[in-house]
Amino acid sequence: MISLGCDKNRVDTEYMLGNIKGFASLTDDPADAEIIIVNTCAFLEASRKESVDTVLEFNEYRKFGKLEKLVVTGCLPQKFTAEIFDDFTEADVFLGFSDYDLLEDALNEAYTGKRVNYVGRKKRVENRNRVVSTPLHYAYLKIADGCNTHCTYCLIPSIRGKYVSEPIEKLLSEAESLGDISELILVAQDITRYGTDLYGKAELPALINELSALENVKGIRLLYCYPDMIDDGLISVIKNNPKVIKYVDIPLQHADDRILKLMNRPGSGSEYLALINKLKTEIPDIAVRSTFITGFPGEDETAFENLKSFIKKAKLFNAGFFAYSREEGTPAYKMKDQVPASVKKKRLKELYGLQKDISAKNLSVYVGKTVNVTFDEIDYEREVFVGRAYFSAPDIDGKVYFTSDRTVNQGEVYKVKIKSTDAYDLYGSVID
Repeated sequence: MISLGCDKNRVDTEYMLGNIKGFASLTDDPADAEIIIVNTCAFLEASRKESVDTVLEFNEYRKFGKLEKLVVTGCLPQKFTAEIFDDFTEADVFLGFSDYDLLEDALNEAYTGKRVNYVGRKKRVENRNRVVSTPLHYAYLKIADGCNTHCTYCLIPSIRGKYVSEPIEKLLSEAESLGDISELILVAQDITRYGTDLYGKAELPALINELSALENVKGIRLLYCYPDMIDDGLISVIKNNPKVIKYVDIPLQHADDRILKLMNRPGSGSEYLALINKLKTEIPDIAVRSTFITGFPGEDETAFENLKSFIKKAKLFNAGFFAYSREEGTPAYKMKDQVPASVKKKRLKELYGLQKDISAKNLSVYVGKTVNVTFDEIDYEREVFVGRAYFSAPDIDGKVYFTSDRTVNQGEVYKVKIKSTDAYDLYGSVID
């Protein structure tokens, strides 16, 4: 099975793997697989291309392996099955993101010689048994799906639908089933709106407190918190709950007020800056991460300078930047003043350079100090251990590369004395 796209897609993949274990065996060698599943992303044109290219790549195992059936699941068939089913004959089965429980039925039908399209047969996945694909000491918990915000550049609401929260009791049961984990990472399109559809109000603080009561959960990390929903109650939980990692990801997307309105994003640049300052004041050691889009229609030099000014003032611990992708079917697709690709590329490079300097300064203060590091994996080429401090989430943030004179165990925390840093990573050795 190949999982593309975001960590929310990864969780869907793990549900499918849990389903598959009921009727088939799993292999990590595609040459040995009779069935290959590609769980796709369709958020951007580039991700749709990657999805199609991946299907075509693994279709070659019909010639060189044991491949009998190729299954395409996830966002690409969910949104575009009508356009691609007839011509995309490399795929034998199409399933949407709510149809994973029907995988066995779809495969049985495909083995009668038919091409099968089960997209839209179900409204939600009921089977939440999982095969965790991350290192066993951390896992993602998808607490909701869909989105009600309708940002003008985004296809997610038209792919994933309205915001739907999972009941607290189901999430507690799922989290408990994951076994002992040092880090439970909460994800959704927007975790701060958790419960608004089920309980009539935001219940993320209550959910965090319930999850933190589980003995098997040692730490909780928060990803994708919308700025307009971060209130005093949530800040208090982050500050005072000892199991909550002092890290928050707030996808701001821009900081110029005019561009934010065009994007249909909540809040203003000054409000965002005030929120970040409040978080740093209330929780002095907190690491704030964000993402930004440059090159949105109408982003003139003034708007871009406002974004740069915000980046300089906010001094975020981590940040990611993306060039605006013009997606047909979104309101922004038809907006005037589209920014040329060359300008977007130039601005993207400038933003990354700006944040690189900020990140380097953020990390430089750790030289000579001791940092608690969770050991994730081994880098065999460098012959070093690889881990993360609290201010780094898996895959998206920097790492700590370290050596040790004694045995280290995956998932455990070690005191690492930092000898040097660069713009993104730290380097050191374990101390007694």
